[in-house]
Amino acid sequence: MPNACERQSQNGWTMPEPSESEAPTVGAALPGVPAASLYDAVVGQPRAVSQLEKAAQRPVHAYLFHGPPGSGKRAAARAFAASLLCPRGGCGVCNDCRRALAGTHPDLVLIERTGAALDVDEARTIVTRAQRRPLEAKRQVLLVTDVHLADKAAPALLKTVEEPPPTTVFVLLADDLPASLATIASRCVKVEFDPVPAAEVAQWLVTHGVADQVARSVAAVSGGRLDRARLLATDPGFAHRQEQWRTVPARLDGTGATAAIVASELLASAEDSLGPLQDQQAAELATLAERAESVGGRGVPGRKDIDDRHRREARRFRTDELRMGLATLAGAYRDRLVAGTDGGAIPDVRRAALAADALDRTAAALVRNPNEGLLLESLMVTLSGMETP
Repeated sequence: MPNACERQSQNGWTMPEPSESEAPTVGAALPGVPAASLYDAVVGQPRAVSQLEKAAQRPVHAYLFHGPPGSGKRAAARAFAASLLCPRGGCGVCNDCRRALAGTHPDLVLIERTGAALDVDEARTIVTRAQRRPLEAKRQVLLVTDVHLADKAAPALLKTVEEPPPTTVFVLLADDLPASLATIASRCVKVEFDPVPAAEVAQWLVTHGVADQVARSVAAVSGGRLDRARLLATDPGFAHRQEQWRTVPARLDGTGATAAIVASELLASAEDSLGPLQDQQAAELATLAERAESVGGRGVPGRKDIDDRHRREARRFRTDELRMGLATLAGAYRDRLVAGTDGGAIPDVRRAALAADALDRTAAALVRNPNEGLLLESLMVTLSGMETP
């Protein structure tokens, strides 16, 4: 039976699940022993890693890491924090480095939103934390996630980010740089993260025990996200869900009833995709409960915050699953165009263009947290109308 940090696929291989509370293994920086990089957990971001290694030598007050989800921003932030909290500048082996990499160092303060956006009260908490003296190191690092969702909170943050106490360094993480973030961004050193190239995602999966063919298939639809690739690689239903989306054009018959059935099945499959993530979250809770019990605690400390994070992760994963499905469906329409499939109400080239436009609009609408069932049904009705002679 796999342990709590592994999930076994139908093919029999297992893939370890990195724990948020466990540090990566870092090589010793001792005489005669090769030193492993603090950034070993950051994949496919050589430009960002090089910039951060140089920045750690003469750190300034604020950094803004921006790039798509799953590109390694958080792993890089912990490694950068380790270099700032370590008395030797990031040796990778001392207690300070290991705790920073694990996210447990008292002078690495992680602040995450609890709702749909970073609100004003949370911004005030950040301002208060910034004034605190470091507990152990010569400085503290405030790691703030999802800053791109800080529309209303941005003004409250600006003054502190501009002029924090000399012992505080801000590391802000953002998936993109909206106009509302422009002033804060101008006060920070920006570090850009790109989607991880598919070839590197595939290689990373292979090094974690995934079969080469599965790794390449998953990498192609991962969107350059390692977190999503890891979960898809352990998901026995992945191939079936892709096939559901590919066969949508052939199933649509021009009727609203069929469009509704197809939309319902696709939404159900997106919900089914959460299985591996839910297993991973359950394993995390089990590990935390065991640790709490080992020191005489009762229950998991900060359980509400953990549950809130798990809900955010599930919502984001389901949205990514729908985006992947929409991209797969767009590919199906392109394939039909190349193959010269005939018989629709609209000529092939125009039908493919209209389908692509409808799919793009649906993908963009997912950002606004819509009723996903109605959104998919509307899309299926639109696409179905293109198939009626």
